[in-house]
Amino acid sequence: MMHEQQVVIIGGSEGIGLAVAKAARALGARVLSVGRTAEKLEAAQRVVEGLEVAVADINDPASLRAVFSGLDAIDHTYIAAGSTKMGSPLDPELDNFKHKFDERLWGSVDVVRAAQDKMRATGSFTFTGGLSSDRPVKGAWVSGIATMATEQLARVLALELAPLRFNAVAPGYTDTPMWNTIFPDNGVRLLGETVQKNPVPRLVTADEVAQAVLLLMQNSAITGETIHVDCGARLV
Repeated sequence: MMHEQQVVIIGGSEGIGLAVAKAARALGARVLSVGRTAEKLEAAQRVVEGLEVAVADINDPASLRAVFSGLDAIDHTYIAAGSTKMGSPLDPELDNFKHKFDERLWGSVDVVRAAQDKMRATGSFTFTGGLSSDRPVKGAWVSGIATMATEQLARVLALELAPLRFNAVAPGYTDTPMWNTIFPDNGVRLLGETVQKNPVPRLVTADEVAQAVLLLMQNSAITGETIHVDCGARLV
């Protein structure tokens, strides 16, 4: 169903983005993974046969425009890029938090602005929301606000830019390299303890999130939707 379709993944060098690249290539899509680090993108190419890559920063609209200007028609764009910063809203260095919020919300807007002229009318954008939209965690306040904003962005743009489709995937605690950055010493242990209270007591895999992203790309009746892939974590 995706044979020869053009898929662009922003933040596609590792984690969920890399899993989406693998899944889309397995269905015959042409995939361009965009990331900030050439070395990580080269590593992704060694894992995903036929993967094309480009270096750009979601925080730099000019670099995004340069990538999309070199493409012909695009069928689907997935935005996996985004991280968080732990701390308090009373932290004296508030700009560090603003940057993480801007990366997720305004970064997603900038991708849409850069890509929309190249999108087929039947095309789709998928954003990344998250568990923290429904179940905020102390210390992760900025990601809770940012993921909710991107989920709402999908609903708003589904009306503003129809017939293009806009959706979001909301992963729970997922086994990706991001946690090693946030908690370099004991991230795996902390996550393991946290997920034990879930209805399905384990981490989500990146491949499971990728399955939801591919569903949103392929099902042309879905727009303005958020799919939760969280082992039921938002329920407890």
